[in-house]
Amino acid sequence: MLGLNQDYPLTLPTVLTHGAANFGATEIVSHGHNETVRTNYAEIAARVRRLASQLHQEMYGSLAWNTHRHLELFYGITGTGAVLHTANPRLPPAQIAYTINFAGYRTLFIDLDTLPLAESLLSQLTHVEEFVIMAPRDDMPATTLPNVVNYEDLIAPGDPDYAWPDLDEKTAALLCFTSGTTGQPKGALYSHRGTVLNALSAGGGNGWGLNADDAILAVPGFFHCNGWAIPFFGPMYGAKLVLPGRGADTAFLHRLIVSENITVGPGVPTIWLGMLEHCRETGQGLGRLDRLFSGGTAPPAAMMEAYLKDYGVRTIHGWGMTETTSGSTMSFAQNDLAAMRTQGKPLYGNEIRIVDETGKPAPQDGKTPGLLQVRGHWVAAAYYKRPEVEFQTPDGWMGTGDIAAIDPDNTLHLLDRAKDMVKSGGEWISSQALEEAALCHPAVLEAAVLAIPHPKWQERPFLVVVPRPGANPTDDNLRAHLSELVPKWWLPDSIAFVDELPHGPTGKLAKNVLRSWLADGRLVP
Repeated sequence: MLGLNQDYPLTLPTVLTHGAANFGATEIVSHGHNETVRTNYAEIAARVRRLASQLHQEMYGSLAWNTHRHLELFYGITGTGAVLHTANPRLPPAQIAYTINFAGYRTLFIDLDTLPLAESLLSQLTHVEEFVIMAPRDDMPATTLPNVVNYEDLIAPGDPDYAWPDLDEKTAALLCFTSGTTGQPKGALYSHRGTVLNALSAGGGNGWGLNADDAILAVPGFFHCNGWAIPFFGPMYGAKLVLPGRGADTAFLHRLIVSENITVGPGVPTIWLGMLEHCRETGQGLGRLDRLFSGGTAPPAAMMEAYLKDYGVRTIHGWGMTETTSGSTMSFAQNDLAAMRTQGKPLYGNEIRIVDETGKPAPQDGKTPGLLQVRGHWVAAAYYKRPEVEFQTPDGWMGTGDIAAIDPDNTLHLLDRAKDMVKSGGEWISSQALEEAALCHPAVLEAAVLAIPHPKWQERPFLVVVPRPGANPTDDNLRAHLSELVPKWWLPDSIAFVDELPHGPTGKLAKNVLRSWLADGRLVP
């Protein structure tokens, strides 16, 4: 016997329609290239329908930063049943061209800040025939790109009453590629259903805890895991959205936090470490900011403690991957620093487990490390057009490449990426935990740990440190500091001091680059 509920598909246009109907006057503030636009959900919804009525292809691409026009693509393109590929302008140019060519579409939407990049890529793009520049008509630039269309000219004749087609909720909607730290980037193809369910669960009470009193600063790029679902959080929960465009300068972001009454600040720890330093140096506060959402890598405990004690801002720490759409687990803790340091519990719609190297489930005792696996409503089952890459077990779990321990109450403790763990004398040393301990030293700005070969112990940890400006930490005082925080056998065999560490397209520490420095002698233990 079937139930008698209405069959109302979970599609992305329903999210924006809901936002326009219930929170139509709620602001969206967009900072583009020499342009600030204040609009709202009702106005955006009408523009999105105009856009949708002008589209007739199966897939489109964007190479753009976080602006209101880029936001419109998430609904206008997907609502027609087409797919939007959000190309990542932070990737190396060759990888950007690879992802665009691999997807194979004919029309690429760009903005004024990515125009020079698009021009430099032109000779490498094998399928793109048309470029839509997302800018005001009066700001259209001279360009070497062929077949250029102005975005406002494209949507002007469109139908503001365009009727959304009936779509199967399992229809593909968005294509996002991994950052390609191991080989070429691989594509995760998200469905309407998975994307909506992810936003519903991640934005709720045990996730971001969003409501219509919130204002979100959209720091994560829309090209990275759908901007951590922020394009959907806004209209779904009625929150104000502030889109900073390309702007990532700490002082600029701080001005937005205060002037736009931001309550929720998502971003990688690097962003919030810089903001903390800015506030300390200037003596300024953080306005209405209530909570940070930190992802990408584990935030330092000292950072979380400082935000909580000095500014009353708590940190929501989450874990997810491109292959899990965005967040998979979250630690929504009020004032409990110990809980904030974990990766939290699975959101509804996800399950986690750990297994040993033979694939046998490992104990969930909070101590035993294992290979982390995940399954759920918005977890990838395969990579786009890469059937030869297998990462799903026969019983439907996806391998993540992470090493973790899980508490009896299902709280996740990420220990490290499997490739970053240091195996010394048959025991594991977490590079992540050792880095966090180093960051507790007042003279350390950044830290990274690599495994180096050892004739007796197989591998030993090598600590690479960026000192704070004006500080001069030494090997001896760093080891003395670490000896109070980690087991003695974890202490690094070698310590090197450098001016800066490499970071990847999403702001995470690029250990693959560090390993290449080690291999070619630029970094010496």
